[in-house]
Order: sequence, then structure tokens, then C-alpha cells
Amino acid sequence: MARLGLLALGAMLWLASGTAGAEPAPLALRELAPGVHVHVATVAVWGPENGGDVGNLGFVVGERCVAVIDTGGSAAIGAALQAAIRRVTDRPVCWVINTHVHPDHLLGNQAFDAPGTRFVGHRRLPVSLAARAPFYLNQLRRDFGAAAEGTRLVVPTELVDDRLELDLGGRRLLVQAWPTSHTDSDLSVFDEASGTLFLGDLLFREHLPVVDGRLKGWLATLDVLARQRVALAVPGHGAPSPDWPGVLAPQRDYLATLLADVRGALKAGWTLSQALERVPLAPSPWRLREDFHVRNVTAAYAELEWED
Repeated sequence: MARLGLLALGAMLWLASGTAGAEPAPLALRELAPGVHVHVATVAVWGPENGGDVGNLGFVVGERCVAVIDTGGSAAIGAALQAAIRRVTDRPVCWVINTHVHPDHLLGNQAFDAPGTRFVGHRRLPVSLAARAPFYLNQLRRDFGAAAEGTRLVVPTELVDDRLELDLGGRRLLVQAWPTSHTDSDLSVFDEASGTLFLGDLLFREHLPVVDGRLKGWLATLDVLARQRVALAVPGHGAPSPDWPGVLAPQRDYLATLLADVRGALKAGWTLSQALERVPLAPSPWRLREDFHVRNVTAAYAELEWED
């Protein structure tokens, strides 16, 4: 984790230097399978102390070109990811896939904004970004200092309503759009050659899951995902795992308990303030509990208050 922090700091210092031709320090990578590379980010809240390097990033190398899955939480992180890719291959990046709307997964897009590169997102992503991007960019400029410099929004134009197949040359990726789950713009990416499934924030490990979409929808999506054949799962936060579908269980247990507890609170007539005070988070290995559990109770209460 300390090494990840130093790499993020290196990317920040590169951007602050203002040297146009300077090469940023590349992000650390793990090769999970031939041609499948992942940067496992630190588990933390998106902020200046980590340079925005808190979401897992990946790429898949085909015979013809490369597909990038998420680009990081700032221009500096995107540039450091690009530098890491260049150490692995000189094949061009033909696709950048954003798994959902959150800033730690897409504010590095501009590092890949070049002729021949196409940006892919859920069909709802442009609308969600239009509503949220001003707040993301304002927070970046206010809090991140030099790490924010030069960051601009690159919005995907290749939009997925259901499924999209991407040919990298001898290698096919299947991009799946999901109903509202973690957010209203979730995609997963499956590499057929290795059986690797990039889940974005449909799957959290270590980091407490964050409800920013629809709790019941997310649980339904997890049930569908669990029936797929997967050799290796890459979450949006936390370490990749070959334990499929077992790796889904801790998150599903947390979300199902949240659903039951908030339904119980509503049945008991508790106000939102009472629910926030009383709905417990049982002892568990989840990190960032204090940052996100109250938010999750609030989101669940709003969703379930008027359910049939």
C-alpha cells in the first residue's frame, strides 16, 4: 500500500512539474493471465492524499490493440496508467471502457483521448455525468491541488444498451450493461480468452459497498452474475479473486442485511434520523465503514420508503 501511495505521488509530481515531454511514473501492475493486467489501487476515499488512485484499473492486450477498463481519478493517474501500458506493449489503445459514473474510475480518460481510441460507457452514463461532473471537477480543483491540473472530462460516445462485443484481434471482450445497481450506469467486461470478469463497482472487496443506485436492483444483478462461469473476478476495489461466485457472498450478505434492517425500521415507523442512529453495522472486516454505512442507510431508506 505504501508503494501504491508513492506511485500516486510520483504521478502528481509529474503533473505539477509542467514538463510537457516528461514521462510519468507508471502505475504498478499485476498480470492476472496472459495479456490481462490490473492495477490494484489502495482502499481509501477518493482524495488528495492518494492523488485519486483508489479505483482498480485494468487493460487487456489483443493481437491488434488494447482495451483499457477504467482510467483513474485524475489526469495524473490516467497518464501513469498509460505509461504502465507502454511498458507492456506498443500496440495502440483502441477502446477505453468506463464501468460507471464515479470519478475515481473515469477522470483519467483524457490521457487516452487520441485519434483511433473510442470511449465506451453505459447508455445512461452521459446523462449521469452531465449532472455530476461539475461537482467532481470542482472537488478535484478545490482539494487536489497540482494533481487536478489539466483534468478535463472525456465522455464516452460508444454507448451500451444491452451487450457489446469488442474485437482486439484474436481476442474478444463482452461488455454487459446492467439495470440500476451500484449506480444507474454499471458495466461489466468479460475477457473470453482468460475467463476474467471486470466488475467495476458491482463488486467491492475490503471497501464497504456503496449504494448509489438501487439496492434491490443490485441484489438482483448479483444473482444473475453468480450464474456466470468466471475464472477470475476483478472488483472495482480490493484484490482480484478466483473464488467465483464465493467472492460475491460477503457483499451480498451486507446488502441483504441492509435491506432487511431498513425494511424493519420502516415497519417500526422509525424516521430517517432514527434509522441512521439505530440501523447497525455488525462487526466485519469492511473498511471505510464510518465513511459509507450511514450514506447506505439513507439511500436504502429513500428507496424502500414507498415500496409496494
